[in-house]
Amino acid sequence: MPKLPRASGDKHVSAFKAAGWQVNHIEGSHYILIKDNSEVHLSVPVHKNKILGIGLLKKLIAKAELTNEQYLKYFYNK
Repeated sequence: MPKLPRASGDKHVSAFKAAGWQVNHIEGSHYILIKDNSEVHLSVPVHKNKILGIGLLKKLIAKAELTNEQYLKYFYNK
């Protein structure tokens, strides 16, 4: 299984957007993402020049009901 990408929060926000999520609003440095027909929301921290932690990324992917493989396709094919 390929490793999940180490990248800043804004790059991960772009990948989730490619998966159909949209930015609802921003609270401080956290982007709140929502998806139509879903009661789930994702809170992605976007701190300048800081890499998003791999544990948090795994939790966000699971909460978005994506597999790691699906997420990698969205991350690299945008």
